[in-house]
Amino acid sequence: MRPARASGILPNVSGPINPFESTEEWPLPSRVPAHSLRCARVCVAYFLTVLSVSSPGFAADAEVETDETILRKLRVPAGLKLELVAREPQLRNPVAFSIDERGRFFVAETYRLHDGVTDIRGHMDWLDDDLASRTIADHEALLRRHLGKDIDKVAVAADRIQLLEDRDGDGRVDHSITFADGFRGIVSGLGAGVLAREGNVWYTNIPSLWLLRDRDDDGIADERQALQTGYGVHISFIGHDLHGLTIGPDGKLYFSNGDRGMHVEQDGRVFAYPDEGTVMRCNLDGSELEVFARGLRNPQELAFDDYGNLWTGDNNSDGGDLARLVYLVEGSDSGWRIGYQTLEGRGPWNAERLWRPEDAAASQLPPVCNLGHGPSGLVYYPGTGLPDRYKGHFFLSNFPGNVLTFTVRPKGASFELVSQEKFIENIYSTDVEFGPDGGIYVLDWVYGWDMPQKGRIFRLTDPQVQASELVAETRALLRGGGREHSTEKLVALLGHADRRVRLNAQFELARRGNDASQGEAIRRALAEVATGEGAVILRLHAVWALGQVARTAGSAVLEPLVALLRDGTHAEVRCQVARVLGEARYCDAFEPLVRMLESGGPREQFFACMALGKLRDARVVPRILTFAHTSAGDPYLRHACVMALAATIDADALADAARSDSSGVRLVALLVMRRAGDARIAQFLEDRNPRIVLEAARAINDVPIDAATPALAACLGRPISNEYALRRILHANFRAGSPQHAA
Repeated sequence: MRPARASGILPNVSGPINPFESTEEWPLPSRVPAHSLRCARVCVAYFLTVLSVSSPGFAADAEVETDETILRKLRVPAGLKLELVAREPQLRNPVAFSIDERGRFFVAETYRLHDGVTDIRGHMDWLDDDLASRTIADHEALLRRHLGKDIDKVAVAADRIQLLEDRDGDGRVDHSITFADGFRGIVSGLGAGVLAREGNVWYTNIPSLWLLRDRDDDGIADERQALQTGYGVHISFIGHDLHGLTIGPDGKLYFSNGDRGMHVEQDGRVFAYPDEGTVMRCNLDGSELEVFARGLRNPQELAFDDYGNLWTGDNNSDGGDLARLVYLVEGSDSGWRIGYQTLEGRGPWNAERLWRPEDAAASQLPPVCNLGHGPSGLVYYPGTGLPDRYKGHFFLSNFPGNVLTFTVRPKGASFELVSQEKFIENIYSTDVEFGPDGGIYVLDWVYGWDMPQKGRIFRLTDPQVQASELVAETRALLRGGGREHSTEKLVALLGHADRRVRLNAQFELARRGNDASQGEAIRRALAEVATGEGAVILRLHAVWALGQVARTAGSAVLEPLVALLRDGTHAEVRCQVARVLGEARYCDAFEPLVRMLESGGPREQFFACMALGKLRDARVVPRILTFAHTSAGDPYLRHACVMALAATIDADALADAARSDSSGVRLVALLVMRRAGDARIAQFLEDRNPRIVLEAARAINDVPIDAATPALAACLGRPISNEYALRRILHANFRAGSPQHAA
């Protein structure tokens, strides 16, 4: 992960904790009321062994390092050229960066690490108060209460965005200026995410998502606006911040938050996820906020692949669990809650191995695999700049130590890891991005867990590929944007080799698609491409563009896409058409989506089921229940069934599903009740399937569903052999708190 470890603040731990050997009872802290904290003791988390600054490859040499000695320390693939593009004092303490269409670097620098932003491990006597915090107002009150007259000291050091530029074109930064400064406040976190595009700079710094602009192009932001506020309700672990900014193929802004939690209010809606990490999306102006995924610990970065799939690397808890590669889908829950961090052995997270793909609870979507040890920056190869062998590859900053590259392929409704290898070694990489020149750029913290007051940017290129016409063309297209191109040119660019060029063309066509003078012609051209016989990638971008247009022009513009749901259409086109029609709630797609659900492959079935849920048509309920009977073994298909039923099923139909002869249907009904906090879930404690009994106990205790807790407590003495269920039964009796329950 990006620098997040505290140093010198923990008592010595006599030995490593074995998370699988504890026989202690552990209460599950998914909700800790401020008035009723019953924590009897706290087991302090142990660290991963901190690499010595004198270790080979990570030397913090007393003498000044030359460019040559810096470059010699890194190991890179044969045939690639490594260059040092920038170094201190041009940048310091770099947490994340973004490269705009002009090739300029916007670097998020921190000066608040342990100097304004603290870590709960240094203040374990505050832990109960911190876990009880629900809002940033609670967070501030906690700090004021414990710091007293020293409170102002936390708002002195400020994080900032540094703008770096190579003005003479020699491949080396020669201009560095502070783009925006002064990000400090009592509850401010680390500035950990930045995204620059077409004059807009989005910046994440708890408690806010910011939008900055430089209107006079002097390299200094002259406008700043807080688009949303309310992130970071806990102190938690340092570095579990707001980050991961990226723009999806739907034209929306996506970003992530660690388990410092959120309580954001917008347009009368409250987004309260105080005890877990989340992935959000919204319009580029911050409006129409949604929580897209939840249950993450510290998802530092987000990346979309060529087919619109969203990915992140989620960090481990330094307690014997492993980091996770997560395929994110709407409504997913990855299972982490902040209270696990300070439980003995990490509580159920480790005891039940919920972080392993094969052991995830039914309410979770499991990770694709366990990958890396400190996932930080993440990027997908855009298609130009590197040798062909890197097509379809992700690149992951694995802090500290290396940058990994890996590939995945579909498996069922999800994916599996195909390959992984080290791309760069001996580096404290915090972020990785592709520049418009075709190079892959790597941001380097340099060493240690504290602020090194150093920072570097490296570039890797393939000299032969760099000399190609395609790289030169891509650079020119990215710099120019798309507004000067004709419609015909933009349509052609939807099939370009570089995804960034394709997206630029798509977004410009979507903009024009709502223009009064040319909108109809644009929409017709996009429909022709989407329904034509061109390359799959070309057609996907046309589908996504029409989806963007429909948000303003209305869903009728999507009518030509419905025919693409039929058998015989390329599977990826069908999937994205289903996604777009569902997002637009295009009701005339109901029957074609049902047929796709019943006849498609697992990935097609997933998108059809999710789309049917968005149509909110109760006619789909029996079809979904039939599908659930055969598909509940695939966690992603089960999730799609739960999402569809949660949006469409009524109370009577749900009660009938709970009595089904099919264990798959009953499990899906249970999970729908869990999402709703429905006390009727207690009936599953009597189920004949032990797994369903366990999932009912998990739901009642872990959510928690208080109205069903007495039923869970009453299970004590029944012939239930599953240890995980029994622990929750004991805890239900503990929470009841009466002499009768203690007997």
